[in-house]
Amino acid sequence: MFDTVLVANRGEIAVRVMRACEELGVDTVAVYSDADRHAGHVRYADEAYNVGPARAADSYLDGEAVVDAARAADADAIHPGYGFLAENADFAARVEAAEGITWIGPASGAMERLGEKTHARRAMADADVPIVPGTTEPVTEPEAVREFGAEHGYPVAIKAEGGGGGRGMKIVESPEEAEEALESARREGEAYFSNDSVYLERYLETPRHVEVQVVADSGPRGDGPAGESDVVHLGERDCSLQRRHQKVIEEGPSPALSDELRERIGEAARRGVAAADYTNAGTVEFLVEEDPDRDPEEPLGPETPFYFLEVNTRIQVEHTVTEALTGIDIVKEQLRVASGEGLSIEQADVELEGHAIEFRINAENAAEGFQPASEGSLDTYDPPGGIGVRVDDALRQGDDLVTDYDSMIAKLIVWGRDREECLARSRRALAEYDLEGVVTIVPFHRLMLSDERFLAGTHTTKYLDEEVDADLIADAQERWGTEPSSSSDDEGEEVTEREFTVEVNGKRFRVDLEERGAPAIPTAGAGGSAAGSGGGRRQRPPQATDDDEGGDGGVDVAEGGEAIEAEMQGTILSVDVAEGDEVAAGDVVCVLEAMKMENDVVAERGGTVASVHVAEGDGVDMGDVLVVLE
Repeated sequence: MFDTVLVANRGEIAVRVMRACEELGVDTVAVYSDADRHAGHVRYADEAYNVGPARAADSYLDGEAVVDAARAADADAIHPGYGFLAENADFAARVEAAEGITWIGPASGAMERLGEKTHARRAMADADVPIVPGTTEPVTEPEAVREFGAEHGYPVAIKAEGGGGGRGMKIVESPEEAEEALESARREGEAYFSNDSVYLERYLETPRHVEVQVVADSGPRGDGPAGESDVVHLGERDCSLQRRHQKVIEEGPSPALSDELRERIGEAARRGVAAADYTNAGTVEFLVEEDPDRDPEEPLGPETPFYFLEVNTRIQVEHTVTEALTGIDIVKEQLRVASGEGLSIEQADVELEGHAIEFRINAENAAEGFQPASEGSLDTYDPPGGIGVRVDDALRQGDDLVTDYDSMIAKLIVWGRDREECLARSRRALAEYDLEGVVTIVPFHRLMLSDERFLAGTHTTKYLDEEVDADLIADAQERWGTEPSSSSDDEGEEVTEREFTVEVNGKRFRVDLEERGAPAIPTAGAGGSAAGSGGGRRQRPPQATDDDEGGDGGVDVAEGGEAIEAEMQGTILSVDVAEGDEVAAGDVVCVLEAMKMENDVVAERGGTVASVHVAEGDGVDMGDVLVVLE
């Protein structure tokens, strides 16, 4: 087993991995950005190293900085968690090439074969796993989309090769939409995954999302055929309740599958992964065609069509559902495989007991289209407990919300002896979850536990987006929701809590100091630079201000001019103007991706572009100035 593992991630998944390491007697190392100096995963780790400024591309996605931190900490392995660099085959290869450091995950070659969607489709087809009708080579011309639609029918899904969670996916309803949708999908693919390759699939009208958890080992037992890995599948999860292709609630086993269909899907997953010579943990995702006229008491039979969707070559957010059903610690199995010990289980050891549901506790307002919170502090944080209740988190009461990355605060996992008990226990646990100071989707989850379609288990991936009554969501938010806390405190003597972070050779040390009656320490202005902000890295341009007393580096807005601001948090996909351009009212100045949708940012009045304050790929917060007109 390893001596020290660096976890190349943040938040609850970093803590989750560190807990498994601690139980195995393995020391842990955290990496963190400037925005995460005081984050929970930093507090939990044995050591912590700064890898750059808040922008993910300059910190958590900086593979060189992560490997350098591993060397500095004398770590002998790196676990990527999920997201960030977890499915980056180039990063996996970099770790594999680093002397004395082991990659905890599938080999980079296997990631290349199964992580790229067209490669994975070819591999699965070769293993006789059913795939959705589609292309096995990248598509570059709109005419190819139109020809595919003419042959297979509309709608057509255009998907980014490196995509996931709905990013880089566009739906084409007619030939006229092909050109714009193709351009948009390629642009998102390049912005999020540095890969503008896309492929086509027939878009299923009534799909369920069912995925199979696997763990695999090249293994000393040699149970599999020659040239194949030994694969154990740990049952399926149903992730059909989604918002814009982003999972919200996951459960297992699927309430819709018959035992015969469940066995067919599990065997298809095992067969496909084994043929690809895949090792470590992974998830094989399928789309299952739901029968809209099905009696909830009659599960989908063995003849039901199902199709391979993709392989996630990493641990997933919802792995906890499978752990609750099997009692198997999937992260420990990852560590055992990577260290050479091999799997501690065989297929005959796997038994699924009861039912489990995971609720993602996101800092989002479901009543406003699941808009992510832009601020907040956990004034009260008291998660539920009791038999069958698990909470994976990294934040604690008093922590501020960090909005530079994803919106997840925690995951609530509930287990029961059957689905009915699990649902009842979930109602109790969500009602107990005491969160104040941050808006969350807990009210939405409580609503779903009274939703007839969800309770019947007949919902599809489109149900939440197309059929759930928005007024009911708003009512739930009004009844059970919380509001962001105010950062001001005007009562009593001013208390300044100074938290100093000292870095010696990149290693983090923390010093806390409390003073009464002392002024707060000023922070660097928009044009300034804070200590440890990653000197030499690309910085965001200064923010414009119409305040005559604006901070250093601010850009004034001339009288009669216009400061075009971001109306929501998101990522800049394209900037369509430059300094000196003439812009008319209604013209698009840039494209902002937020909540899985592209949003055109337009000029209200028009004028001449005086300055541009963002670039393609930048993350922005609500209220950030994007472009100034004069």
